Amino acid sequence: MQNRILILTDDAHDANTLKKALENSKDGTFNVEWVRQLSAALERLRLDNNGDNNNSDIDAIIVDLLLPDSSGIATFDQLLAASPHTPIITLCEEEEEDLVITAVARGAQGYLSKGHFASSLVPQTLRNIIQRKLVEQALYKEKARAEIALNSIGDAVLCTDITGNIDYLNIAAENITGWSREEARGHPIGEVFQIINGVTRKHDQNPVEKVLQEDEPRGLNADTVLIRRDGSEVPIEDSASPIHDGDGKLTGAVIVFHDVSAAQAMSMKMAHLAQHDFLTNLPNRVLLNDRIAQAIMLAKRAGSQFAVLFLDLDNFKHINDSLGHATGDQLLQSVTKRLSACVRGSDTVSRQGGDEFVILLTGGKYGEDAALTADKILAELALPHAVAKSELHITTSIGISVYPEDGNDAETLIKSADIAMYNAKEKGRNNYQFFRSDMNTRAVERQFIETSLRRALQKQEFILHYQPKVNLETGKITGAEALLRWKHVEWGIVHPDRFVAIAEDCGLIVPIGRWVLREACTQAKHWMDAGLTSMSIAVNISALEFHQKNFVEGVRAILNDTGLEGRYLELEITESVLMENAESSTEILQQLKDMGVQLAVDDFGTGYSSLSYLQQFPIDVLKIDQFICT
Repeated sequence: MQNRILILTDDAHDANTLKKALENSKDGTFNVEWVRQLSAALERLRLDNNGDNNNSDIDAIIVDLLLPDSSGIATFDQLLAASPHTPIITLCEEEEEDLVITAVARGAQGYLSKGHFASSLVPQTLRNIIQRKLVEQALYKEKARAEIALNSIGDAVLCTDITGNIDYLNIAAENITGWSREEARGHPIGEVFQIINGVTRKHDQNPVEKVLQEDEPRGLNADTVLIRRDGSEVPIEDSASPIHDGDGKLTGAVIVFHDVSAAQAMSMKMAHLAQHDFLTNLPNRVLLNDRIAQAIMLAKRAGSQFAVLFLDLDNFKHINDSLGHATGDQLLQSVTKRLSACVRGSDTVSRQGGDEFVILLTGGKYGEDAALTADKILAELALPHAVAKSELHITTSIGISVYPEDGNDAETLIKSADIAMYNAKEKGRNNYQFFRSDMNTRAVERQFIETSLRRALQKQEFILHYQPKVNLETGKITGAEALLRWKHVEWGIVHPDRFVAIAEDCGLIVPIGRWVLREACTQAKHWMDAGLTSMSIAVNISALEFHQKNFVEGVRAILNDTGLEGRYLELEITESVLMENAESSTEILQQLKDMGVQLAVDDFGTGYSSLSYLQQFPIDVLKIDQFICT
């Protein structure tokens, strides 16, 4: 490969002598060009570079600093500006030594004395200069590449010399420490990289100092905190390592670290989410069990007691079904605020899921305090809740268990409170009950009934009895009311008062109700086909059924499937169910009315007991409860 040399001199003798010395060298590796003026040289370099000073094909320039169109150090400066990466060697007379020394100080690679061009050392010297420049350029590129790489990574990199003084920071290190590279250079590592233990708040020994002492890599201690230049703190982690030269001699140390604030925040957030309910931000089952375990441990030491309250919102599912889950969620958040306001800071309000809450009451007189807190909760929750520009009303049933009488562990205490809560529901809801040992027997029976109900649906163990409706004036039967019975394989005929409430609590009342409606309509159609054209059939509808989103469509489908006309079906709905959400109830009733279905209010007098309330509903029949007839 030939080296391209540009000679710039107005002295033809000097130019020819140089050309001859280079072109006649042993290996013939030089291709020489000669120009007389600086302007010609600059034009040659401009055409060569195409505007890019880094891509010249001239490997070296030999220049006489005294030219027709330029003289002195300005000649060198213009050439260097035109081609900064090309080696420049100056020609000089002996009396021009000060000038060439200035040129070398400004970047010239050397000089040739006139009169010594014929020396065989000139080609070798020139080759060495070119090779050295190529090596320098390669090293520069490698260094630039490394610099770009270090500044593009997220980790901070900080280097020191053998004495522990800073000699390098990348951009990330500048940002984290608050020191610029120029400001930090030469400062001891302990000034720029101050660290403490975030837990003990004591200063840790700098890992770089250990590396320089022991010549071995060191990791940062856990909970390391960096004190930034402005005094603020940043949690960091990573390690320090020694730096060795080509002979393996220790020359310094490098520490690589990064800010773990975001990671720690995310870790804390995940830990919080693992122990808290996402909707209400209350402690969840996991955290509650842990706090009950701690309360048990403290109570054992002190010989004291504490109480657990299990709450279930009454008829909350109706709100979800009629107004949507978004409204239900807002109501749960409103309930959360009121529950939290009813207890002390040392107590724990937790959400178990759905509309169930558990409260741990610690300290105080367990029985008296639990009763007072339960009364306060009942009163607070009964007040209207402003949700979605509406006023919603909700009540709750509360069960209370006491440590250690009702359980020696969290699971048993919660289960006992849960059983007591179901007893509160059986006693009319919106009240509280303390756990009693006999409740366990009833809870077991309740669970058995629920399991048996599921089997009864599969095995079709339900039957309908029909109670006739008689016209008192004529004595004629005008219709019948379908009455549900359970024909149990062991218990015989089971009346609804034993299983309907359980079916409502576990949601089985919906599929049971659909079966009743279909079976009753089928029977009514058989009566019609047999010639009993004046017979209508009445079916009781539960609150859960009425508030199902697809309730109206379900009724329509059953009428279509059985062939029964809507005017022969009468649906009985209790007054309290209608008044839970009067606006929604009116819409549902009107859709049923449009199908020709007859509508009756059952047990009138047990709820609002006001005819004015009922005028807004398209009601056909009013069934007066026996209690207001006495």
